[in-house]
Amino acid sequence: MIYHVQIKVMPLKDLLDPQGKAVMSGLENLQIQGVKEVRVGKHITLNIEAASSDAAKALADDACKKLLANPVMEYYEIELVN
Repeated sequence: MIYHVQIKVMPLKDLLDPQGKAVMSGLENLQIQGVKEVRVGKHITLNIEAASSDAAKALADDACKKLLANPVMEYYEIELVN
């Protein structure tokens, strides 16, 4: 079966987010007000062929640990979608 997996990778909350700071500065320069904080991350979509949803999640988790996310600087969330 094919499982559609969405992965959100974001900088750890305690770490500085230089991309977020740059976007925040750009918003301020454009006089867009009301935004208090910006965090920039990655959205990754995978189509995984697996025997079960648990197997698909395990494969996605393995991909995150080995390639898609840097655990020193980022956290990730995996979601199966229909």
